[in-house]
Amino acid sequence: MLLVNIGILGLGTVGGGVVNVLNKNQKQIIRRSGNNINVTHAAVRDITQTRICPTKNIKLTQDPFKIVNDNDISVVLELIGGVGLAKNLIEQAIKNGKHVVTANKALIATYGNELLSLAKDYNTYLLFEAAVAGGIPVLKSLKDGLSANQIELVAGIINGTSNFILTEMHNKDRNFQDALKEAKSLGYAEADPTFDVEGIDTAHKLAILASMAFGCELQFNQITTEGISNISSEDITYATKLGYTIKHIGIAKKLDDKLQMHVRPTLIPTTHLLSNVNGVMNGILIKGNAVGETLYYGAGAGDEATASSVIADLIDIIRNTANHDIFGWKSLISIANCNTNSIASIFYLRLLVTNKLGVLKDIKKTLANYDINIEAFFQKKINQKNNLHIALITNLTNNSKINKAVTDIQKYDYILDKIKIIFVETLN
Repeated sequence: MLLVNIGILGLGTVGGGVVNVLNKNQKQIIRRSGNNINVTHAAVRDITQTRICPTKNIKLTQDPFKIVNDNDISVVLELIGGVGLAKNLIEQAIKNGKHVVTANKALIATYGNELLSLAKDYNTYLLFEAAVAGGIPVLKSLKDGLSANQIELVAGIINGTSNFILTEMHNKDRNFQDALKEAKSLGYAEADPTFDVEGIDTAHKLAILASMAFGCELQFNQITTEGISNISSEDITYATKLGYTIKHIGIAKKLDDKLQMHVRPTLIPTTHLLSNVNGVMNGILIKGNAVGETLYYGAGAGDEATASSVIADLIDIIRNTANHDIFGWKSLISIANCNTNSIASIFYLRLLVTNKLGVLKDIKKTLANYDINIEAFFQKKINQKNNLHIALITNLTNNSKINKAVTDIQKYDYILDKIKIIFVETLN
C-alpha cells in the first residue's frame, strides 16, 4: 500500500471538511482507493486562526507556492476560490507534475479549457466534481453512468441562496429584500450576494454541466443570465394560482446542432419534481435519449457535503481512473449557440391595469396579432382605486413575438406599470 501525500490550498469550510471526512471515513477511503492518504501541508491566510478540523499533523504555511512546489506532494487540492491566485497556483502545480482537484466553479467555467489542455500536456489530471452542486455527484453521473445516452436536456436548481430566497417568498409570503435579509442572517448569502441572486454562480455551474453533457468546450460567456431580484411576492402568488412554482433555473438543451443555454427565473409546473426542491437544496434534471429523465437531489454546499465530492475525485486520481479528455471534446463537433429571439417558450405576463370594460379583450386581440393565445389567466383587485393585476399564461411562441406584443400592449393608456415577463418551462 502506497502513501499518497496531499497538500491543501485553503483550510476554510471545504478544506476543513476534507480533513474531517478523511479522518472520519479513513478505513472506507483506504479500502476504496487502495492507498493511504496523508494530508501533509495546508496553505492558510492566518496560521493562528481557529480551524474546524484538527491540524496537529499538518504543516501550515501562509505561502501557497511552497505547497505546489513541494516535491513530496503528489496531489494538490485547490480550495481557496477566486480566479487570480488560484489559476496561477493550479498552473504551477500542473507544470510541476502534480494532479489537482478543485471546487472552484468560477475558475473552471472561465479558464477550464486552457487549464485542462495544460494538464493533458503535462500528463496530469485536473478534476472538479465539487465545482457543481456540492455533494451531488452529477458530473460523474454524466461522464460515467449516462455515457450511453445522447443528452437532450440539463436543467438545474444549482444555487442554494437564490433557491432559499424564492422558497421563503413562496412559503412565508415575504418580499425579495426581506427573504434576502433572512438568507444573510443564516449565513446562506454573502454580504454582497450579487453572484448568487443575479445568476452568475449558476451560470458558472451550467457552463460546466453543459460541457459535460454535450461534449463541447466551456462556453460561460455564451450563457444568457437573469437574476431574481425583480421577482415580486405577487408573481409568486399568481404563479401558484396558475399551477406553477417560480424557481431560478439553469437550462441547457441541444436543438438540432445548436445549444441553448440560459439562467433565469422560470415558472415550472407545481407537479414537477424540481418544484419541490426547496430551501438551500439543489436539484438537477437530466434527460437522456435512452434512460429518459433522471433527477439528482442533495446538498449543494457545506463542508462535508462538498468534501465528499473533492475526495471522490482524489480517489479517482489515486486509482488511476481519471480521464484527461473529461468533456469528450474530440468526439463531437463544435456546437453553436441559439439565437435567443427564436427560442420557443410559454410565457407568464403580469399587468397592472385600470379596471374598465374591454381591457382583457384588447390584450387578447393584441396578442392574437402575433399568433399568441391566452391559455390561463388570473386577475385580482389590488387597491381602492379599482386597479387590477392580470396574470396570464400564453401558448408556445417565441421571444421575439412576445416582446413585440408586450411593446404594443404597453402603449395602452390603462396599463399602469411595466409589464412583467417570465419564461415558463414544462421541462418535457
